[in-house]
Amino acid sequence: MNSRLLLCSCLALSVSLHAADDFTVLSPDAGQRFERWLTNEFNALVDARSAAFEKMIKSEAACKQWQQERRAFFIERIGGLPERTPLNPQITGALTGKGYRVEKIMLETRPSFHLTANLYLPDTPPPWPAVIVPCGHSHEGKAVGQYQLVCMLLARHGLAAMCYDPIGQGERYQMLDLEHKREVFDDAPHVKTPHPNTRLMCTTEHTMMGLSSALLGANVAQYRIWDGMRVIDYLQSRKDIIADKIGCTGNSGGGTETAYLMALDERIVAAAPGCFLTTFRKLIEIKGPQDGEQNIFGQIAFGMDEADYCIMRAPKPTLICAGTRDATFDFGGTWDLFRDAKRFYSRLGHADAIDLVAPDAPHGFTLQLREAVTRFFSRHLLGKDVVVREIEHLPDSFTDDQLRDFSKPDWTAEQLQCTPKGQVLLLPGERSVFQINTDLAMKLKAERAAKWSKLDDSSKTQLIRETISAQPIEKSDVQTLGSIERANGSIRKLALTVAPNLQIPALAFVPKKPNGNATLYLHGTSKTADLATIEAMMNECRVVLAADLRGIGETETGFTRKAYGAGRFGRDLLEVLTAYLMGKNYIGYRTEDIEAWLHYLQSGQLTGTAPKQIDLIAVGETTIPSLHAAALHRDAFAHVTLRQMIPSWESIVTATETFDQAANIVHGALRNYDLPELMDFVGRDKITLTEPVDVMGKARP
Repeated sequence: MNSRLLLCSCLALSVSLHAADDFTVLSPDAGQRFERWLTNEFNALVDARSAAFEKMIKSEAACKQWQQERRAFFIERIGGLPERTPLNPQITGALTGKGYRVEKIMLETRPSFHLTANLYLPDTPPPWPAVIVPCGHSHEGKAVGQYQLVCMLLARHGLAAMCYDPIGQGERYQMLDLEHKREVFDDAPHVKTPHPNTRLMCTTEHTMMGLSSALLGANVAQYRIWDGMRVIDYLQSRKDIIADKIGCTGNSGGGTETAYLMALDERIVAAAPGCFLTTFRKLIEIKGPQDGEQNIFGQIAFGMDEADYCIMRAPKPTLICAGTRDATFDFGGTWDLFRDAKRFYSRLGHADAIDLVAPDAPHGFTLQLREAVTRFFSRHLLGKDVVVREIEHLPDSFTDDQLRDFSKPDWTAEQLQCTPKGQVLLLPGERSVFQINTDLAMKLKAERAAKWSKLDDSSKTQLIRETISAQPIEKSDVQTLGSIERANGSIRKLALTVAPNLQIPALAFVPKKPNGNATLYLHGTSKTADLATIEAMMNECRVVLAADLRGIGETETGFTRKAYGAGRFGRDLLEVLTAYLMGKNYIGYRTEDIEAWLHYLQSGQLTGTAPKQIDLIAVGETTIPSLHAAALHRDAFAHVTLRQMIPSWESIVTATETFDQAANIVHGALRNYDLPELMDFVGRDKITLTEPVDVMGKARP
């Protein structure tokens, strides 16, 4: 059949007929139902974790096992930790403030991978305890006023404070624009760039790096955690720092980093995570998952909620910092988290070692929190209980912005700059996260090739199913909800139940005289995207089942909640990341959907007779799950056409930029196989690739 020849003759007729037809199958809130289904699945796992927690807390031995299991899980899911290599510290400048001084420092936390930091030192005689201060999601990183102010306050009270730029912020942007020197971010034109060569917001960079890392079985959080651990290594190497008196505090994204570090690094004596800790239940309910490093693959399925970051470090001193009016991380969830952590500390006999400070304040490292953490570290690192006041007293009336910045920071970003040109990637020989990930991808490629070649067909099939977390589908529950009559046949509206309270739709184009051949037609935007082509196939007496997979067409999500960076990663980013936290992925869900529609076609229910031959046509977002379905059912499809598919998962890792690839990510996939290996397994002679695209969605040769 040449559908292109039929297209012209059928197009005019199809357009006139389609204008009056309603091809909607499900109710208008089908996308919201999918969102609710995901949330309910998520909450069921949260409930299971809570039930396990209640049983565990009865025994001190069980409490310690709970900690050990979660630490081991955490480290494994971020891809482990790299080896320690020489830090090659450089002090590139110094500044003198009132009651403190600043050293501008660069560290090589991995070979040819530099960290930029400002070390605030007291003007009292050394040695001093030290507090590391990872930044939140601020574009200027360590130079932002809130972080300067807390470091100044700590130093004036006898505590060294080292504030450093996370990757994707400050002097450590990982995606530079060296030619155009834009004055605004590509993804946020209302925000002025902190450096003429930066082009994407920090949260966008973090999630971009997160997609790259996930395919390798790692997490961008590994980079953040390792940076913090290497900063502690550096501080402990200095004679003017008391090596066994190390603290950690950070706000927002820095609160994330503090929570991670305090859970995994036993050298942190006292920790004060700010404006991050809440329950995952509240986070998913109100805002949805945040950017790349804040989502650990499968952590909710394993039973690791955010309270466990505090629990893993018990009984070491911990101060949870929050604002009761935080619009990002719900304080009600913080209070629930504190209750769990407090009970755990109490079970170990250290109820007083964990506390909560929660001023009537918005999100931010506000004045009250800066004062509170300085008192906290003075008590636990200096052994002093002191009154700390950044200003004499709060006035009767003040704004939220004043709470964040009553005092003024002493320095500009340029004055605190550590690198010669303001960005580490402008240093000779510097590697980016993407280059480091590419090196790991090349290593994994050789390892998996050897592993894959030794597997028999049955073992390969099992590995594929395990990799995408797809459950075997034995039968299909399909309802017919209506039909549209045509002169040459009928278009039936079908609804497939893929899970309790969740259906996905399809249109079955059934000719009056079927020729025994069928096509499963899957489009990445909607089942109605190629109606003219589909009806032309029906005119040839071929049965065509045009189906929406989960999150496509009628069940598309992203309308009730908007994710940061959704325009770049896909409007379903929040749902993709929700599944990620559950140890699931869209490829697995959609592969199950395809298997269910395949079973339905094979049953012969559409025509009364099973098809002699079934072909599969997939376009765009449906291509990778379709390739997986073909690999799991190699005898089911006579031919597979994949239109607008990326060349490989490896191409996502090796690219410095991607577009709308979140739904294509499978955690750890490149440890087992890549898309070309699946095509070989299916059989290249059965596959036709048309209109191939790159990871930016652009046509490639």
